[in-house]
Amino acid sequence: MTLAGCSVTLAGRFSGLFQLRPDGSIGGNVLRILLVGDEASLSAELLEYITDLGEDWQVQTAPDGNSAIATVASSPIDAVIVAPALPDLTPATLLGQIRTLRPETIRIALIEAAHSQRAPSARIIGVAHRFLPLPLSPEVLLEALTSLEELRDLLDSPRLRAAIGRIEKLPSPPHLYLSLMHALEEDENSDASDIAKLVSADPAIAAKVLQLSNSAFFNTGRAISDLRGAVTRLGLSTLRDLVLASEVFSVPSVSPAERNALQARALTASRLAARMLPSSSAELGSTAALLADIGLLLPGVRDAREPAAEGDDRPGHDEAGAYLLGLWGLPMPIIEAVAFHLQPQRSNVRSFWVTGAVHVATALASGNPVDEQYLERTAVLPRLQGWREMASDLAGLSDIA
Repeated sequence: MTLAGCSVTLAGRFSGLFQLRPDGSIGGNVLRILLVGDEASLSAELLEYITDLGEDWQVQTAPDGNSAIATVASSPIDAVIVAPALPDLTPATLLGQIRTLRPETIRIALIEAAHSQRAPSARIIGVAHRFLPLPLSPEVLLEALTSLEELRDLLDSPRLRAAIGRIEKLPSPPHLYLSLMHALEEDENSDASDIAKLVSADPAIAAKVLQLSNSAFFNTGRAISDLRGAVTRLGLSTLRDLVLASEVFSVPSVSPAERNALQARALTASRLAARMLPSSSAELGSTAALLADIGLLLPGVRDAREPAAEGDDRPGHDEAGAYLLGLWGLPMPIIEAVAFHLQPQRSNVRSFWVTGAVHVATALASGNPVDEQYLERTAVLPRLQGWREMASDLAGLSDIA
């Protein structure tokens, strides 16, 4: 379907989400979007489609970087979408300027389809929150915009947005993990050899895969020295989580010991959460539990498991981590589970689902108390002892440390 052909349908689908307050100011559900690029870098069809979204979306356009800077300087903008090439500035330079002017603004970089399977340059990774491929379909665009809006509704704190926006080096999106998931989505028949080729592109992660496959938890008596055999032994679910954990926790801000402890605890929680949920939700729970404490890797963030000291206005690692995952474009159930994994009763979901599983899994993996009142309210308290035994069985994943 072309952009023009579905603009009315999709815009209508999301109309009503965005409103102006009576005084003319922006309501909680209005996104002020700035699209930066001229007709040489963005198709006329795309420009027409976005501008036709109408007042509900508060869309503005700027033909070049300097015009965009002037717009952002003069009025608040919620999201900036920047073309791969501009006539005056590089996208990285522009996004860096916007980060300085409006740290709370969400920064989205468009990338050419030919480059979408490769990691973006280190420079733009440091200033962009999200990457979207060109040609840009209406579905992808609207999904990105509405997911960001849902995230803002969930974590509607200017202090939190500004705190995350000021961080000069956010952890990079997990590109090997995303490439792995893309390969599996594109071809369900991908075999161990195909997956091994992807993993081999990162020697550090490849070594970790071999190490885990030969650990006591997975070893069946025969040592494995090739990646294909390691992938087969671990299985795709464990491999996916290991790759994600290795990428996410490979940051210089924590010591090797802290990194190994975080990663081992995250992998244990991930496997436990997956077993606690039906198969249709197991992957969501697994990923959310793996990333539940990612906020601890961010500077200027406090450990939300500890009471805040008087006058300490730093965001907690639970909400900060959830906000980061939202900027990466992860599904909302994962974001919500990360945001509320310490206080599951705050979740909008009233039944025991992903948030509840992540709460229990992360608590048991780290030796923290479980909210038994929440489990009683969601009618799963009788299952807690079985989950405790399951957590004990999964403790062998700590061998990777």
